[in-house]
Amino acid sequence: MPGPYVVPVHGDAELPTEVDVVVIGGGIIGSSTALELVESGLRVALCEKGGIGHEQSSRNWGWVRISRRDPREVPLMAEALRIWKDLDTRTGRDTGYRRAGIVFTCVDDESYAQHEAWNRNLDGYQLESRMISAREFHDKYPGNKMDLKGALYTAADGRAEPQRAAPAVAEAARDRGAHILTECAVRGIETSGGRVSGVVTERGAIRCSAVVLAGGAWSGLFAGNMGIDFPQLKVLNSVIRTKPLEGGPEEAIWHKDFAIRKRKDGGYTIASGHENVVNIVPSTFRYGRQFLPALRHEWRSLNLRLGMRFLDEARIPRRWSLSEPSPFEYNRVLDPVPHKGIQDRAFVAAKRAFPVLEKAEIEQRWGGYIDVTPDAVPVISAIDKVPGFFLASGFSGHGFGIGPAAGRLMANLVTGRTPIVDPTAFRFNRFSDGSRIELISGF
Repeated sequence: MPGPYVVPVHGDAELPTEVDVVVIGGGIIGSSTALELVESGLRVALCEKGGIGHEQSSRNWGWVRISRRDPREVPLMAEALRIWKDLDTRTGRDTGYRRAGIVFTCVDDESYAQHEAWNRNLDGYQLESRMISAREFHDKYPGNKMDLKGALYTAADGRAEPQRAAPAVAEAARDRGAHILTECAVRGIETSGGRVSGVVTERGAIRCSAVVLAGGAWSGLFAGNMGIDFPQLKVLNSVIRTKPLEGGPEEAIWHKDFAIRKRKDGGYTIASGHENVVNIVPSTFRYGRQFLPALRHEWRSLNLRLGMRFLDEARIPRRWSLSEPSPFEYNRVLDPVPHKGIQDRAFVAAKRAFPVLEKAEIEQRWGGYIDVTPDAVPVISAIDKVPGFFLASGFSGHGFGIGPAAGRLMANLVTGRTPIVDPTAFRFNRFSDGSRIELISGF
């Protein structure tokens, strides 16, 4: 099942012998981190085992939203909205970003009250976000067939093109002197005196004093080979892309049964608003206890599935030496088969709500693995066990929009500069220091 077409980024032919920082992972988080670091004056190498942005960074919905985020992410996302606004100019490339607004529908009084209460998280941010009535919703979208109490409308939110964004940011980093290395898996990290001293890639070694792991769904496996336990699981999200269509909504719209986002090409990205698949794999049992609160909270939305994926992951080595090929060299791109039933239900629901979509034709289907943490909040943190090693992963489906600001925060931590926001909520040791791991709803 081929994934979406991603703007190609050709990797450098030569491997540098030494840089200040190696960033592992060429998605939106890794690329943004590399850009921030090189703009800080550091020598940077970005190493990607496959192609830039070929996994979840190009397979997400393309929403750039602050609305209905976990409150712990709101300050960082407010920074991200500021960065996105000027990102095309900064990179000299088209990311497809547009401040087009996002609407979260409310089907009853309870849902309306929840969204209204959530919106107080934006007090003081001077961002345009408000509740709208059912009448205003119907005036805004004439011809829709939705039975609603109202909606949360955040005009400050926007959209961008996932297949363009990470490549644009990575190329901008290269413009400023970063090394961009594709099909160049990092096998592991070397240390000297207990500190990071370099990495070993499949193409050779690179000396460095700091490493940022932004490997998405692969981060837990990489960290585990270093003896670092990162609780991380994967959730399969399934997406439809339609051919261009006139007359549909401009804003992205969420409903429990569907989520739609207009694309720059005039088509729509459509997915279920709540349904995902969780494959039962060995890590499910390894981290089941830590994820139990999340499973209890989200069980209605999760399709648990036991199949060949269990055996596939059971065969992946959890330990390897740096002198032998790593698991990352045997699987360049995670390209899971989407759940057609979930996609079809979402498409039918979207057409029922917006009859104009009856004319929509499906151009492509794809799946993508979202990497999640027990509290659905990312780790953007130094790893105390290995000085010079940093982790930026576990974005739990929220990484695309927040990516540019996450990269800036990560660069702040690496350089020792004042963080753009308080990083406490994103610290890695919250999973081991006795802190209460709490899943907070997006309301």
